[in-house]
Amino acid sequence: MGLKYALIGCGKISANHIAAARANDLDIVALCDVYPDSMNTLISKFELPETIHQYTDHQALIQNEKLDLVAICTENGKHGSIALDFIEAGCNLIIEKPIALSLEEADEIIKRSKEKNVKVSACHQNRFNQSVIEIRKALDQKRFGKLFYGTAHIRWNRGREYYAGSKWRGTWEHDGGALMNQCIHNIDLLRWMMGDDIIEVVGMTDNLNHPYIEAEDFGIALIRFANGSYGIVEGTTTIYPKNLEETLYLFGEKGTVKAAGQSVNIIEEWQFSDARDDSEEIKERFSMNPPNVYGYGHTPYYADVIDAIKNDREPSITAEDGRRAVELILAIYKSAAEGQRIRLPLEKCSTTDFKGRFEK
Repeated sequence: MGLKYALIGCGKISANHIAAARANDLDIVALCDVYPDSMNTLISKFELPETIHQYTDHQALIQNEKLDLVAICTENGKHGSIALDFIEAGCNLIIEKPIALSLEEADEIIKRSKEKNVKVSACHQNRFNQSVIEIRKALDQKRFGKLFYGTAHIRWNRGREYYAGSKWRGTWEHDGGALMNQCIHNIDLLRWMMGDDIIEVVGMTDNLNHPYIEAEDFGIALIRFANGSYGIVEGTTTIYPKNLEETLYLFGEKGTVKAAGQSVNIIEEWQFSDARDDSEEIKERFSMNPPNVYGYGHTPYYADVIDAIKNDREPSITAEDGRRAVELILAIYKSAAEGQRIRLPLEKCSTTDFKGRFEK
């Protein structure tokens, strides 16, 4: 069997993690969730062996199992504290997005993981979409020439039933709003593609149609990158009547690309001045639209993390990458709350800094 693996948090995203773990021949030895029914549902769905151990306390999991890799898929507000416990135990980690809800906690994860020499990866699986890989390859080959700007649009729908399903959703302490929960994958892609170093951010956020949650359901931002390019973010969960699209545009001196679909799995525009490939053929090859917004990236993402563990290298998506995505979103929150431009880097900021932001 492969590396010994456990999953903490058996909610909606857990099925993608178990499927990826199984596809990569991990030895799934344990599940952990405060609700036993959630574990039983997952065991039944994947016909996992009866020998799999079940825990309702992650500390008991640490004490009783010797694990090579753990995936943390709990509510967002617990990612950081649980991660630090497992790092202390010397365990490699996959942490669902966001890696933490405060920069201080993200920094502690990074610091402690280096001290303990364990691999920690932020689960931004859309970087492993075939469409995204192809775009990144064109970027690395300098086919865009000078980058002008890029845009990330996340136009989704979330209603009362979604938020009522888990009380932590939409709270500042355990989730954040649309940008931190729903939009973080595309925000990560925008920052990664346009240039990780950011000079300043201007943002606006609001709660337009979800008075029963604490955080925002709408956010927009302008970003100025250190390389001279710009970014635009538009993210919302207010779209009627259902999810509309998630799109990523890159505009450069010599190239224009648009990735779209439910999770940027489709290339809809592919134009480069070098004409080294057929744009219609590229668009046809990259037209995989998954059945849900989680996409197809988890299995290759897991393969990369496993290879990083076995070959003692950094995973392709690091804890630092996870921190960068969180930092950008917190900068948007801070700009919106203070009504001013925010310079990066940020050293300290947390979603809890914005409690009461939209109270009437």
